[in-house]
Amino acid sequence: MPRLGIHQDFLQDLIRLERPIQQKVVDTITKFEQTAHAGAHLEKLNDIRDERFKSIRIDRKYRGIVLVPQSGDNFTLLRVDTHDEAYQWVRHRRVSVNMATGHMEIRDDAIIADTIEGLTRAPSEPAHPLLDHISDADLIRLGIDDQMLKFARMLTDVAMLEALDGKLPQIQYDVLFGLAAGMSPEDVWNDVVGSAVPGKIDPEDLVAATQRMPHKVALVEGPDELIGLFAKPFARWRVYLHPLQREAAFRSYTGAAQVTGGPGTGKTVVAIHRARHLAREGGRVLLTTFTATLARSLAESLRLLETDDEVLSRIDVLTVDQVARRLMDEHVGKFALLRDEEEKEIWRRITRRRSLDFSERFLREEWRQVVLAQGITSSDGYLYTRRTGRGRRLGSLQRAQIWRAIAEFEQELTEHNYRTFETICVEATRVLGELDARPYDHVIVDEAQDLHPVRWRVLRAVVAEGLNDLFIASDTHQRIYDNRVSLNSIGIQLAGRSTRLKINYRTTEEILTWAIAMLAGEKIDDLDGRRASLTGCRSEVHGAKPELCGASTKNGELSHLVETIRSWLDAGVQPEEIGIATRSETLGQSAVEVLTRAGINASYLSRDRDGVDGHIRVTTMHRMKGLEFRCVAVIGVGANQLPAANAVTPLGEDATTHWNDLQRERCLLFVASTRARERLHISWHGEPSPFLNLASG
Repeated sequence: MPRLGIHQDFLQDLIRLERPIQQKVVDTITKFEQTAHAGAHLEKLNDIRDERFKSIRIDRKYRGIVLVPQSGDNFTLLRVDTHDEAYQWVRHRRVSVNMATGHMEIRDDAIIADTIEGLTRAPSEPAHPLLDHISDADLIRLGIDDQMLKFARMLTDVAMLEALDGKLPQIQYDVLFGLAAGMSPEDVWNDVVGSAVPGKIDPEDLVAATQRMPHKVALVEGPDELIGLFAKPFARWRVYLHPLQREAAFRSYTGAAQVTGGPGTGKTVVAIHRARHLAREGGRVLLTTFTATLARSLAESLRLLETDDEVLSRIDVLTVDQVARRLMDEHVGKFALLRDEEEKEIWRRITRRRSLDFSERFLREEWRQVVLAQGITSSDGYLYTRRTGRGRRLGSLQRAQIWRAIAEFEQELTEHNYRTFETICVEATRVLGELDARPYDHVIVDEAQDLHPVRWRVLRAVVAEGLNDLFIASDTHQRIYDNRVSLNSIGIQLAGRSTRLKINYRTTEEILTWAIAMLAGEKIDDLDGRRASLTGCRSEVHGAKPELCGASTKNGELSHLVETIRSWLDAGVQPEEIGIATRSETLGQSAVEVLTRAGINASYLSRDRDGVDGHIRVTTMHRMKGLEFRCVAVIGVGANQLPAANAVTPLGEDATTHWNDLQRERCLLFVASTRARERLHISWHGEPSPFLNLASG
């Protein structure tokens, strides 16, 4: 029986085909996998550069491209397309093994050879070689082979390299691009190549090379596993690591550590692997995040990775609020959770009763972002504190007035046994300080950029300081709640224990470039207080540019949404692979109603309700965080909807908070847009949002 490897590019081709053709492909490959003499079903290709490529017939029009080793029964499915397109792709391709990573590589051999020949023949004005400062020894150590070394020495402009993106072996392209961008060989090794492959690499052993690539090639055993992979073609890659991710996930740290990177760079995958790794070593692990939706997604991915119930029993997947609530229930007793509207009403009553020259929103945020954030418990503490992140200047008399209002608010909470999510965390931290032992040995935090300081104090307190205590995954460009924190102020020292991921494995380069352009010029700090940057963040996958569409009315926008969704469905996209994001729940519910009337199954994702199989997912931009879809429609991106007026502090009330609010709304659109793998549709009615970079659309 043959053993099949399914390359990610094969699945990318498969899901773009019409459904009847998809089924033919699945049927053909399933029969191939069950055949004792699989090679007999493969067709030899003429006039190609590498005879290890063979084709498999799907029907009269379509062919699959298969990599066949010189011996053995391991086959790798690489591409599927029409006969002519498949042959055109394979004709000049050649496969090799990278001597640094040990991975299989595929290159367009003809175009590289022609480029080298052209550069050799063509007379040109003297130009300084781009990589003249890099030695041959360093290039070879980084995996540059003889052909690519000759090409590298002819490079005089990075544009020459970019013109061959997709034609060169991917890792070697990334190495040269990094060096051309000014990275040192050591940085390129760490960011691109990763850790050294144990043992000797055989340049002819393609079977071993593909086995080293679980992040690109899925090795399947038996028809059930094969059919399962085809049914959910990208679920498997949600939990695979590339070398730099693997190094971050399995390294031993002397203290708290973090992994950062733009959207789709695999931070969550690293977090899940690290939780599993530490649990397998016997540790009690908390895998935590901000929202219940994200926690459920983490638990699902963890179960996909680990099937041993004993290992899973050592991992708690909970939000920070759930951890705090458990501690309160066990050690404090019953209390009433104050609802959002009830809290606002208490602040309004206090403001009116005291005739204060401050809005209820200002007082509420002053309590959250200054008093709770800094753990202030006395009037003197508030009088002399630095109000970091707050723009409105306050004199001593004003601070005294505000403190009395806050004291009255806290007194009302005490009298009625009320708690907010934040005060639950404050009390949970106190409880933890009184315990003889900590409940966890390791804490893994995903989407850490959205945690309030009171939640960070809970996390600092649930695990003792020491070896591998805290591991943090974050991207402050994706901060969608107004929680800004310096980890140093919480007692969490990273001390250089940080890994930055740059390659996006989810979103196409076209979508990523468009989304990043929205954040151009925004000054965003990392959790350790340094300026964060998306420079160098890129995707290896290309596709269609985002589609931007304006309408004069809401009904017109929703009608066009129906047409867009229908076109995706007709192209073979499954309903659950489509996500619709809105700034408001009201517009999201309207979208569900319009789609349902049009005969398209759609369901709304809420705090307590996940998606329904066979239904399109509709939810708010906030709840899109941590999710991903083949196709995403972000609707209601109009000037009157984004930024949302009720989410932005008036400029005259607090200028700093006003600009922070606008940045947060901009990041919210960035997050929603980067949930898309292949297609992104942005729409609005009336005037477009000022956040939209229409020139790049």
